Amino acid sequence: QVQLVEFGGGLVQPGGSLRLSCVGSGIIFSIFGMGWYRQAPGKQRELIADITRTGSTNYADSVKGRFTISRDNAKNTLYLQMNSLNSDDTAVYYCNTKAAPADSPWWGRGTQVTVSS
Repeated sequence: QVQLVEFGGGLVQPGGSLRLSCVGSGIIFSIFGMGWYRQAPGKQRELIADITRTGSTNYADSVKGRFTISRDNAKNTLYLQMNSLNSDDTAVYYCNTKAAPADSPWWGRGTQVTVSS
């Protein structure tokens, strides 16, 4: 059974930083391109960053230059370093394979990030 567990979220002031982690079990992490998604209140879940098996990365324009995605295949872990956070980054953050469908059974509970003063 595949399980993806996200953690590291919290309340942070504008301009602050957070590092999210996603640990996978029941999955051979290294064979998948992986992504970080987020869902803000009243909006659909969107892919904001992804990383290929070999480490190539892509970012949504809204986070480019501020967020960095990385992976440690040996630890089955995906990371998202988030800097210069602003209120628009407030959302629940999820990890999954790149281009995961909405009905993917691998969606976890996500981790809440709230940017507020």
